[in-house]
Amino acid sequence: MEDGITEDRFKQYEEALRRGEYFDLASLFETRRVLVSTDTPIKTQDYNVFQVIEEETASELEEQTSGLLSPGRQKSVDIDSTEPDEEDEGRGAWGGKLQFIFTCIGYAVGLGNVWRFPYLCYKNGGGAFLLPYIIMLALVGLPLFFMELSFGQFASLGPIAIWRINPLLKGLGYAMVIVSWLIGIYYNVIISHVMLYLFASFASIPTGLPWTTCDNWWNTPNCITPKYLRSNGTNGTNPDNMTSSINSLNETATSFGYLINTTGVGITRNRTIERTPAEEYYNYYVLEMSDSIDDFGSINWKLALCLLLAWIIVLVCLIRGIQSLGKVVYFTALFPYVILTVLFIRGVTLEGAIDGIIFYLKPDFSRLLDPRVWCDAATQIFYSLSACSGGLIAMASYNKFDNNCYRDSLIVALINCATSMYAGLVIFAILGFIAHEKGVAVADVVDEGPGLAFVVYPEAISQMPAPQLWAICFFFMMATLGFGSQFSIVECILSALSDEFVGYLKSRWQSVLFRVVIILATFLLGLPMVTKGGIYLLTLVDYSVSGFPLLFVGLAELIVLNHIYKYNKFADNIKLMLGQPPNVYWKFCWMYVSPAIIVLTIFFNCVFYKPPDLSGYQYPYWAQVLGWFIALWPIAMIPGYFIVKYCIGGGFELMVTSMKPLPEWGPANIEDKKRYFAALALRPITPDPRTKTKKFFDNGDDIPSKRTADEANATWSKSLESDKCSISLVENNAQAEKNKPKGKHKMLRIHIDDSNFDETNVV
Repeated sequence: MEDGITEDRFKQYEEALRRGEYFDLASLFETRRVLVSTDTPIKTQDYNVFQVIEEETASELEEQTSGLLSPGRQKSVDIDSTEPDEEDEGRGAWGGKLQFIFTCIGYAVGLGNVWRFPYLCYKNGGGAFLLPYIIMLALVGLPLFFMELSFGQFASLGPIAIWRINPLLKGLGYAMVIVSWLIGIYYNVIISHVMLYLFASFASIPTGLPWTTCDNWWNTPNCITPKYLRSNGTNGTNPDNMTSSINSLNETATSFGYLINTTGVGITRNRTIERTPAEEYYNYYVLEMSDSIDDFGSINWKLALCLLLAWIIVLVCLIRGIQSLGKVVYFTALFPYVILTVLFIRGVTLEGAIDGIIFYLKPDFSRLLDPRVWCDAATQIFYSLSACSGGLIAMASYNKFDNNCYRDSLIVALINCATSMYAGLVIFAILGFIAHEKGVAVADVVDEGPGLAFVVYPEAISQMPAPQLWAICFFFMMATLGFGSQFSIVECILSALSDEFVGYLKSRWQSVLFRVVIILATFLLGLPMVTKGGIYLLTLVDYSVSGFPLLFVGLAELIVLNHIYKYNKFADNIKLMLGQPPNVYWKFCWMYVSPAIIVLTIFFNCVFYKPPDLSGYQYPYWAQVLGWFIALWPIAMIPGYFIVKYCIGGGFELMVTSMKPLPEWGPANIEDKKRYFAALALRPITPDPRTKTKKFFDNGDDIPSKRTADEANATWSKSLESDKCSISLVENNAQAEKNKPKGKHKMLRIHIDDSNFDETNVV
């Protein structure tokens, strides 16, 4: 065999492959070429890097590999192209391109598209908000989406293990997983609310929807049925209460029974805000809501059982990892569009629907001068595309190496944003109908978040023909939207931890048990959010996670890949996958525009920061501090891991050494320097407890000898008895060379003689 190429060399390559390390493909292909040319077979039972067959010639191999790689370029690939290796089979892969696209659509299109984006449009100038939203999509959303898909597909690793690209910044991967984990905890709690409504809708088929009347056991004397809202204060309802009832529609679903205080001279009058049946159903039956976060109360067992069922569904769909997830996404990604279309057709046929659509799309361009509008657009892009939380990296890591992730990123991002706009049309068509039925302006019934999904929309459904049918359709759509995102969020967490601790998950049963344990732990952590005060904690976590952490992670990602790893290298990686590098637009966005926009967004979010609140309820100080801890936890992982890894890797020793005096340190005057060296000579030498060596000078230089401290002090004493005064360099003994073979070590010996001092020998 030529050039010393042996079977052991192949074993080294195979071990590198199994560890996921990089190797030099040029050398690897050259090794195979030599084997083919010399007709040397590789026969082992344990290693199968190359299967050299007789018909394959060196020229055929060169044709396969020519032009693909330049010398020195490195990449981790599957060399055996005929069958998947054991590692790939264990990690899994998408069954087809559509599975990946549908999974990304299901991941990106979630509950926020239905209840957050329409409200932001209304709040920030209607149709005018689409302009900053599209600009932020082009300059921040799409670049981040394409970058993360390319990053994950190239390395085929989860969001933690992938940071072998920069081990000191592996904390960025942990930050992503922590964000996904926190989102996954409260996201399934929201799904449990949806499931409870879905079950109630099925149960109401013979009796009627339970949120339409005030004669239920959970209702309070402040409940007013919808017929009073459509009348002129009949049946004892005064105009003051009538106004309060209409205004209460603008409260979110989690409003609690606070009082409006009217204070006069020596008189305080309390007037309680009254509620619709839909509000009281959500507050007092679904949530069993307490008055504040200080009163958590007991567990709401209805929601706890729904939460358990939600996690069981997640476990069943993810028990086999990506193989089982790929089958489910065909339904979870497509079915919501069917229901949205049905609701849209029904909505536009209702009276007043056109008013709601006009209200949704009518532009107010004066709002574009407000920087908060642009901040909302940028933040919504992160929230809507699910970028910077590790999920896109995890999903792309199961792609084939040459998959066209550029095309996929454009398709998914555009579909996601189009879905947000389409959902806005559906929602505001229904809100226009509600406003028409109540005789109020559309602005009086617009709400966001849970208030839209669990109060305003259910009330609108109750006024449609066959309301049970529409309620089942709506909440089933909400459940599929939620699960479509939740599956990808949880799979991101599981795949990240599996790739990081792959050595402990060698069998299928170990992997299954690992998934069961993680999901069970996450379910238990979500139980505080289904207590009577759990909605306060859920809102606090959502408020804390969806802002600063995503922005900081996105900024760090852009800096690491394009400024530390360098854009040119990253572009070469993409060229290796797609056949061509990204064009100048992506370079300009990744290196300059996107980081600048994120920095400005962080700045304005700090300037216009508002503490979290819940329908006017102000969180106490301790809860606000808790919210900041939640927000800073993933952010702190980035510098925290950097510092720990730096210190463990020798950075602490380097810091200690760099903080010691240099050898030339000492008095500038020769006479003073002479006394300084004499004083050093008289100091006893003590062993260093860390290295077991003896310290020679205050600057920490070691005596590379195994002499005891007494022997060293005795040597110094003899040196001091000499009549001559000089400072000279002498070679150390042979034992020092044995201890440190890379070079000879020299040490200082001091001889004192006032009459003969040669300053040229002072070192």
